[in-house]
Amino acid sequence: MTKRLNDATPDEWDAVSRKWVQGEQYREARIRRKGSQNGTTANTPKDHNKQYNNIHSPEHYNQGQIECIDSIEAMLSVEEYIGYLRGNSMKYRWRFRYKNGFEDLSKAQWYEGRLVKFMEDHDVLGQKG
Repeated sequence: MTKRLNDATPDEWDAVSRKWVQGEQYREARIRRKGSQNGTTANTPKDHNKQYNNIHSPEHYNQGQIECIDSIEAMLSVEEYIGYLRGNSMKYRWRFRYKNGFEDLSKAQWYEGRLVKFMEDHDVLGQKG
């Protein structure tokens, strides 16, 4: 029998939380060790492509067989998906001065580019010949 998420006991939640924290600590320690082997410090950027990767293909959205944005597109109507893309662009433009600077502006631009392509592909404005 499959156990539902809501059926988990507090002890089971705590066990999962401990495993997650331990995994994160292990990952961070591994990154620090790798940096020290390369002669870099914790304050030195290790990956100059990190900003690009965080915008165009974030690792945390590509863990399965389909990218998260593609599954969102598949589950929403045309109008809902347009609203989703517009809302995300707005969110990143709204917060760029206070959070991630140019990276957020680049993310907003990415969502707008995806919006333009989606609207062209679906002839949303009725401008195809």
